[in-house]
Amino acid sequence: MKKKKNIKPTRQEAEAAVKTLLSFVGENADRPGLQETPKRVVRAYEDWFSGYNDDPKEVLSKTFDELEGYDEIIMLRDIRIESHCEHHIAPFIGSAHVAYLPNKRVVGISKLARITRIYMKRMQIQEKLTAQIANCIQDVLKPKGVAVVVEAQHQCMTTRGVMKENATTITNYFTGSFRDSQSLQQRFLTYINQQKMSSRHYFTTRFMAFLIISAADP
Repeated sequence: MKKKKNIKPTRQEAEAAVKTLLSFVGENADRPGLQETPKRVVRAYEDWFSGYNDDPKEVLSKTFDELEGYDEIIMLRDIRIESHCEHHIAPFIGSAHVAYLPNKRVVGISKLARITRIYMKRMQIQEKLTAQIANCIQDVLKPKGVAVVVEAQHQCMTTRGVMKENATTITNYFTGSFRDSQSLQQRFLTYINQQKMSSRHYFTTRFMAFLIISAADP
């Protein structure tokens, strides 16, 4: 069966749709405070979902092969995630941790952040986002393996429905050597947790120092 082509509506049609939603929730879409809202929402959507205009595989097209034999984990940690769930178009916000084992070539480390940004600027579920990032790196670079972990809080769950404001969703995806080797997975997860442990140690130390100074102060 031939896939139906998506016909993009005009800007005016998109703005009219926003106005309809405002009326649906009981607002007067023509009152002064809302008259420009449809235009603002459409512009915001163009920013939030700009990832549809970019090809993440092109980002990884330029590679480097002067590695001097380096074949260990390359990792970019704590990449800010601001995406939207396709079920409610509600934001989910958190961090992505991306790593790969090079196979004779690498990319500039910022490219890992760029492909993550492209995919996050689309509608999807977190599980799909995690797999997309990993599969893109695997398909283009052909590394020995890829590992991706995404941690995020979903506003479709924190601001509505079950209202669990502190709940965090964690997804992971492994390919190649990372999928086959538990020790590699453990190293990758340790690198993620090292930063969290260091942060906790820093704040615990600062707090203890504060208590000592406070106790010593007459």
